[in-house]
Amino acid sequence: MRSVNIELTNKEFRRLLDLVYIGNWVINSVRADDRIEDYDKVESKLFSLCRGTGMDGLCELWNGQIVPSQAFNDGGIHEAIANYEDAVFYDILAEELSRRDMGYPEITQENYDELVSRMDDYIEEFDAHGSDNIIIESVDT
Repeated sequence: MRSVNIELTNKEFRRLLDLVYIGNWVINSVRADDRIEDYDKVESKLFSLCRGTGMDGLCELWNGQIVPSQAFNDGGIHEAIANYEDAVFYDILAEELSRRDMGYPEITQENYDELVSRMDDYIEEFDAHGSDNIIIESVDT
């Protein structure tokens, strides 16, 4: 098996930990008991390198495995994930609503500008009001 060695400053290593955590979160957070363990193992391996580097507080032992610590989890990483999720949610919603408004056509060069224009209108609305003005008439409230 070939191994890879890289040299990172402490700051670069800390950023790598963020990236690995976010990547594993995206891949595994929705999988419940069907997690892809290879990603958990890589995350554990990298977080175990915190020990002895002055970053010991970023990892902890849980069920016999090194995992990101509660301090790491509380350090703003989930805020970054939430910001990304909000942006993606509104982008997807804007596109889906725009496609619906257009009758779900195949997107071509001829109708692309219309799609983008409609999406921009929805994004402007979402930026101003979030989801406050979304009404679904078939759901009783």
